[in-house]
Amino acid sequence: MRSLASIVLAFESVVLALVTPVMISVADVRPAVAIPVCLGLFVLALLAAGLLRFRAGYVIGSLVQVGAVGLGFVVPVMFVLGIAFAAFWVAAIVLGRRIEEAKKAHEAATG
Repeated sequence: MRSLASIVLAFESVVLALVTPVMISVADVRPAVAIPVCLGLFVLALLAAGLLRFRAGYVIGSLVQVGAVGLGFVVPVMFVLGIAFAAFWVAAIVLGRRIEEAKKAHEAATG
């Protein structure tokens, strides 16, 4: 579960960093607002990826998903990207749990 979730957060962090100039140039958001918001989410995504061995990593990762979708109110395409990454996030958690359960069942059956 951790590896899938960290991949989602890593790719999302790149998108969050790249949306900063879009907010400034296309949405006419002041740099003093866009830089802390977008790069703050970027840092939170990386922090969450590093903390995924703890529950706090998943909580922070979920907050990043909310923030990414919320950026859609400023840059409408972020609704699409934010919802897509939120779906990937949920899928990573659900599929990761299934994979871990299957590994445990396999180990119990063979060992």
